[in-house]
Amino acid sequence: MSAANPAYEPAQEPVAPAETPGGGAALELLVHGVGGATPQDMLGDPRTVRITGDATAAVYRRPEDADAEQHPDRYAHGPVPEAYCWANLTSGNGARALWLLLLPFMVVNLAHWMRPTTKGPSAAVRCYGMLVRLVALSLTALLTAASCEVALDLTAWQCAGSAACSEGRAWLGFLSAAGDGWWSQPGRRLSLAALVPAALVGLLWYLSNRTWSAYESQRPPAAEAAQGTRVARVTAATAAGGGQPDPRPALGRPGFWYGRRIVARLRAAHTAAGFLIVAASVAGAAARHDRGADVLALDLAGRTLEAVLVLAGGFVVAVVFRRGHSDSLIDHRVDRAVVNWLPCLSLSLLALAMLYASWSRPGWVSHGTLPGEEAFRILTLAQGALIVALAISAHILHRRARHPRTALRGLGGPAVALLACALGGVMTGGVAQRVADWLDGPGTPGMGRGPITGPPVLLSWQASVIPVLLLLLLVPLAVLAVRTWRTARSLTAAVEQDYPQERPDGVRTRRIAAIRATAALTDAIPVVIGVLCTATLLFGGGAVAGSWATGEVPGEAFDRAHPVVEAVADAAQTLGSLLIGLGFILIVTWGRRAYRDEAARRTIGILWDVGTFWPRAAHPFAPPCYAERAVPDLTWRMASWTGSTGGRLVISGHSQGSVLAAAAVWQLPAATRRRVALLTYGSPLERLYGRWFPAYFGPAPLRALHRELHCWRNLWRHTDPIGGPLRLPAEEGKPAVDRPALRDPVVYGRTDSHPLPEPILGHSDYQADPAFAEERRGLLHRLPPALPAQRAPSRSQPAGNQE
Repeated sequence: MSAANPAYEPAQEPVAPAETPGGGAALELLVHGVGGATPQDMLGDPRTVRITGDATAAVYRRPEDADAEQHPDRYAHGPVPEAYCWANLTSGNGARALWLLLLPFMVVNLAHWMRPTTKGPSAAVRCYGMLVRLVALSLTALLTAASCEVALDLTAWQCAGSAACSEGRAWLGFLSAAGDGWWSQPGRRLSLAALVPAALVGLLWYLSNRTWSAYESQRPPAAEAAQGTRVARVTAATAAGGGQPDPRPALGRPGFWYGRRIVARLRAAHTAAGFLIVAASVAGAAARHDRGADVLALDLAGRTLEAVLVLAGGFVVAVVFRRGHSDSLIDHRVDRAVVNWLPCLSLSLLALAMLYASWSRPGWVSHGTLPGEEAFRILTLAQGALIVALAISAHILHRRARHPRTALRGLGGPAVALLACALGGVMTGGVAQRVADWLDGPGTPGMGRGPITGPPVLLSWQASVIPVLLLLLLVPLAVLAVRTWRTARSLTAAVEQDYPQERPDGVRTRRIAAIRATAALTDAIPVVIGVLCTATLLFGGGAVAGSWATGEVPGEAFDRAHPVVEAVADAAQTLGSLLIGLGFILIVTWGRRAYRDEAARRTIGILWDVGTFWPRAAHPFAPPCYAERAVPDLTWRMASWTGSTGGRLVISGHSQGSVLAAAAVWQLPAATRRRVALLTYGSPLERLYGRWFPAYFGPAPLRALHRELHCWRNLWRHTDPIGGPLRLPAEEGKPAVDRPALRDPVVYGRTDSHPLPEPILGHSDYQADPAFAEERRGLLHRLPPALPAQRAPSRSQPAGNQE
């Protein structure tokens, strides 16, 4: 197994020497992968200078290479190395660690881009996107409802309404119902507490708006923008006449990495939805009281206000229904009627609801809980229905263009959307449970033995199924462990065949085989996620049914059952409550640690490297998309350098950097793309992105990119858990993209040239392999000779001091 599948064996061609007559200027643009890298490490020199860019993302060179274009004779031996560093986009300052709290929003945004590839009309594609946006809106509603549960129900309604709970809490004294102050009436307490969830919604709006300006406002090259606008007009005219949609690959369209319009629309809609939910929580409680009172004016006002809130909510959903964005052009338009007026309208309704609830009602006494139970049940059922509809839509799309390597047979998007809802439930439920425990003191919320009733019963049922879910997950994990052990044993013979001249060493062989088998676990991730999501959907439905049927927490619901059943229910509820609270505490703890510790922040940054590559097309409050900055950066650099020098360029991407490199090459004009070669190594383009995002990195888009590029080579190892072969065979006179799998370690045992044991590199240090320089030389040799420069290149001046 020392080589790739024979079907993808590259054609054997002579490798050119480093110096090619007439080759002219050549540049190697290096792009690092996940976790980040310093320009010093990438260039192999402790001294670097910034050529262009800023402190967030920039291009660096060695000091002696800063003016390389002025002295081409010095670089006849090879290309000028240049490093593009983008790590600060995801793991820069400590404030980005707080993005962990936005994890469900990031996950549901991924589901939007996991749409299966399809053939036929785009109505099914629009339906899929609409369903994902509705799931994303439900997560905003869940977050806002949870904050209302904590601030309005648990604190202002239950604890402030109970003398036993508010006693000894000075910060609640002026709200206590036991006092006789102006704020002691329930409606006024709720109005004041509503400022907390309203401030949370406002903070999310501010962060979304600020991060767009800082990360995602970079425009593609002007020439391509003009070309895209012309093509978009033709495409729009064709579509109006019933023609086919834009035939270009999605990643090659000029507006793909510029989602200003859709992010603005969704930000306004989600902000308005949050304010409306807070307004409904405040006005709904007062309106229910007024319906049982004798004040006709207040009753009429409450009913009118609720009707207006429903109409405004329907308008928000209608805004989310329509995407309002086209990838075929760089859309600078802003839907000002939505972006400016919708949040203002919802905020005005919130102020009106607070004023209505603050009206004096001397006989109103808070008891029990606010009707958050029904709201959480309806919200959970709506999420489940949307997930099922999304799964049906994804299955229909996948059935039209099946591919065997698509993750979960096209159901990856619905599965990830379900995980986002589960994460949102764990985080919101954890907050409610911890706050209720804190307010209840020594009591147990929800068990009737404390001063407050506690959070909704549904949260206790959801917590009780978590231990069962974790036990069920142990089964596929155990199966994978056994299979990995058996695979490692079967690979020992293949490992020894890779080193036929070496004397076998059992310990060394078993270690290499074990690492290869463990690296193969990446391909089993869809199975684990599929089992987890199926169980989550079934158990989540059972939790809703149990809370609805009994109206009691699991322990009390099974009081009349067999003692063993009752004991198991009590244990599951207790353990689940602990786990759901522990999960939230861990997220907050990791965020706090990453805020202070750069190493931990870099580890969390790896998660953002993968999760925030895609634009915010489903949820505007997700962490910002760094690719909307990085891809235009790379595109501008390649286009400007080849245009000014007429030289040849190899863009060299490792791991996630290979994904950025491919996306940037897709954005290049055809004339520029012919002067660019792509070298990828440790690349997840097919193994992860191709399987989970088939509409954008599936077999058809990658084959199209292979045809459009002048030359492309990919390096990979069997020991790499992330990178893999691209499975693009030779066609149209071009060799296969994949080189046979590199040997890892390069040397099996000790030799005269390698007297110390060589490490097993796995996903790192591809450039240390001699094959890297060999393939780079081959790519430069196959590129056409340099063209005469259109204008004299300006002297490159470093933009920063030596570092």
